[in-house]
Amino acid sequence: MELTATTTVRKHAPEVFTFWRDLENLPRFMGHLEEVRATGARTSHWAASAPFGKDVEWDAEIVDEVPGEKIVWRSTGKADVPNAGTVRFAPAPDGVSTEVFVVLVYDVPGGKVGKAVATYFGEEPHQQLDDDLRRLKQVLETGEVVRSDGAPWGKRARKAFPQRPAQPLSDAELTKGADQ
Repeated sequence: MELTATTTVRKHAPEVFTFWRDLENLPRFMGHLEEVRATGARTSHWAASAPFGKDVEWDAEIVDEVPGEKIVWRSTGKADVPNAGTVRFAPAPDGVSTEVFVVLVYDVPGGKVGKAVATYFGEEPHQQLDDDLRRLKQVLETGEVVRSDGAPWGKRARKAFPQRPAQPLSDAELTKGADQ
């Protein structure tokens, strides 16, 4: 599976690059990452939550880097989810902001069936990446991920507030509401 996403952050490219390059910052805005720990100048260990309450881990290495412009990485060894990707940082036309372009390639556990089941349970990968970049923008521009009153605990909200599509109230719910 290949995912792509883009966002514009109102910070200069060197600042955005530096924040991302400190890999231990990534769980601050990537919803499924539990931890990223640097193990060397270009190597790291990653731990993430996966659909159905599973956890996955892998080691990764940076295989190409142009300071202020791009980072290219790939998983190494026997990764639970083999992956690779590129993130590019380009000055935006306004002269102040940075355009962040992400390409992520990974093997979906369970292939097409695994992707369909994960999507059914609200784990759509394209949306996750878009959400991650939206949170990156928030962290860099405001210093935090903005939370609503309805979901003040961030990552825990997925478990604390299971969601379902909107649907009309049943007759019993309507009657119960009228009694109160």
